[in-house]
Amino acid sequence: MPAVLGLEGSANKVGVGVVRDGAVLANPRRTYVTPPGTGFLPGDTARHHRAVILDLLQEALTEAGLTSQEIDCVAYTKGPGMGAPLVSVAVVARTVAQLWNKPLLGVNHCIGHIEMGRLITGATSPTVLYVSGGNTQVIAYSERRYRIFGETIDIAVGNCLDRFARVLKISNDPSPGYNIEQMAKRGKKLVELPYTVKGMDVSFSGILSFIEDAAQRMLATGECTPEDLCFSLQETVFAMLVEITERAMAHCGSQEALIVGGVGCNLRLQEMMETMCQERGARLFATDERFCIDNGAMIAQAGWEMFRAGHRTPLSDSGITQRYRTDEVEVTWRD
Repeated sequence: MPAVLGLEGSANKVGVGVVRDGAVLANPRRTYVTPPGTGFLPGDTARHHRAVILDLLQEALTEAGLTSQEIDCVAYTKGPGMGAPLVSVAVVARTVAQLWNKPLLGVNHCIGHIEMGRLITGATSPTVLYVSGGNTQVIAYSERRYRIFGETIDIAVGNCLDRFARVLKISNDPSPGYNIEQMAKRGKKLVELPYTVKGMDVSFSGILSFIEDAAQRMLATGECTPEDLCFSLQETVFAMLVEITERAMAHCGSQEALIVGGVGCNLRLQEMMETMCQERGARLFATDERFCIDNGAMIAQAGWEMFRAGHRTPLSDSGITQRYRTDEVEVTWRD
């Protein structure tokens, strides 16, 4: 019964999780929150992670009721993500693995999300919509790879929402996307925005530029409210995501859809995906903010699968990479 420790810190969340044989024993997390109207810079984010990660490590072991001797493997996020935060967590993972004399595993962040979603929901072979601040992909498993059927050709959907939140000076606590979701519930007018689907891919930079340029003018003239803009942006970008996911499901003959990533917490996105799935006679699987948002347990779970399949990361190869595509990893732990 291997127990795997997972460390995640690819963006503004840092977490340490412990997973043993499909059970999440601990999953504490901290978030670096910046003032309204601002984003988070790599250096500042890394300093935040370094300040809290040792406390998180001890908290995770205490919550799991395990000692360092009872941990069988240390997994960490190898990439993709922001360079400085990734490095700050990887250094801790390497140090801990050597101090405890445990094997080390570098995990693809995107695959961590997928394996966590599969574990928590019980989905067997779903078409995956992976939506976060740094990534937007539609993925399906085939022949030892998580194949990317469609993706953003510029910025991620979460980045689009976050940057619009800065225009309206929306709070980053607990997250700009969550606060946009709450404001969108009070929106009453649908403002027409650019809708950009290119085959199986999507583009969000144009819609962001349009709404950034139009927002202050429309608000000043009373054409709409901030809530209307949040509502309109959500409806448009989520419709684009539902469209490409449905197309991938049709291509794969899939009867399951799984939403993962931080934006996957959004209940309106889940509602729109549920409608599409019902019309196709398919099932939708999603998780809540405990597992959608970046967390250490998802890295531990992917590490657990890799560990059992015989994967190990030698110390000489235990660096990080900001670009690490989902389909680069050979998935030896699935049929």
